Amino acid sequence: MKKKTRIAVIVPAAGESRRMGGLNKLFLDVAGQPVLLRTVEVFLALGGDDGYDVPVIVAVNPHDLSRVEDLFAGMSDVTVVLGGANRQQSVANGLALVGDDVDYVIVHDGARPLLKQADLEAFVQRGLEVGALVMAVPVKDTVKKVNESGFVAETPRREELWLAQTPQMFRRSLLSVVHAEACAEGFTGTDEASLLERRGYEVAVFRGSYENIKITTPEDARLVEAQGSIRCFPTVNSGRANKRARRNPLMRIGLGYDMHGLAEGRDLILGGVKIPHSRGLLGHSDADVLTHSVMDALLGALALGDIGQVFPDSDAQYKDVCSLTLLRQVAALVRGQGYAAGNVDAVICAQKPLLAPYIGEMRENLAACLELEVGQVSVKATTTERLGPEGREEGISAQAVVLALRKDDE
Repeated sequence: MKKKTRIAVIVPAAGESRRMGGLNKLFLDVAGQPVLLRTVEVFLALGGDDGYDVPVIVAVNPHDLSRVEDLFAGMSDVTVVLGGANRQQSVANGLALVGDDVDYVIVHDGARPLLKQADLEAFVQRGLEVGALVMAVPVKDTVKKVNESGFVAETPRREELWLAQTPQMFRRSLLSVVHAEACAEGFTGTDEASLLERRGYEVAVFRGSYENIKITTPEDARLVEAQGSIRCFPTVNSGRANKRARRNPLMRIGLGYDMHGLAEGRDLILGGVKIPHSRGLLGHSDADVLTHSVMDALLGALALGDIGQVFPDSDAQYKDVCSLTLLRQVAALVRGQGYAAGNVDAVICAQKPLLAPYIGEMRENLAACLELEVGQVSVKATTTERLGPEGREEGISAQAVVLALRKDDE
């Protein structure tokens, strides 16, 4: 019996959809399927009667891990792994799982769901012949190279210019070598083909389709919508309705907790309100324990980790940042998962200062960030009767419970 050609497919899908206005592009709906599922299924179809064995590795953002694992539950040919900080690292994480028994590797963007089956099959046949192949389309417009002063420096011949897409296909041994070399030398390429090109390897081009769109911005989503149906969260066909109900219940509940120590020379910020006091809370950001507890509750409701993972204190961009800014980002992340905060109940634990005069403003700030009415946000303050670190005025803590509601499918 002839041995099947083994082709591993790596799908980098670890981006954060930052240019999607709060939507998670992986779970937008395309003709009844989430983008990521539709992207992967076209490759699984290669494993039929064509003589190919096609394991698929999907590299995802930690925030999406549990949801993607649910999406591919029961699909033995699909492995979900954590991606890296950029595309190249995500592909490297996937390559680490590819054994020497694999003949070829295909890399395809997780948010490129309109690849046609016929195009893929012809692409693979050509890739087996040349060993290094990129799907691409010719540019339609004249391209201008512009200098630093804003003037045209050159007009390249349009006939020589192509727009690279995915899939990209390579002999496994070759791709592994150039990836390892790039990592060792600190080089980051814009795609896998560029790693081969810099080493002088020839990469062939396969003409693809202009419909093979990668979703990066809302404008891209509208282009895909012309081919299918884009929504702000996934819908599924009736055959998967029960599974969806288990995966995406109508409501989810999260609990958040945070505590910071009091220190001289720091402002005391709670719920985005600067409160007069002799000491403030110590932390990498503004150390707003109330807002932090609400963020952790929201993240917890969707099993998206905690604020230390989403906003690590090793990242300089979060130094002294206003926590309300981070709360807005968390709210957008939750909306991208198909949910939104329904109500918040929080309590601040502090011996001093008296917080009652500032509670109203705190509620207004939190409500604005979560796009809620003030009446949907409760903030309370209590003491510990001088017990514990709060009672000894060593620090202040806060706890929050958040109800996250699934968005209406209609």
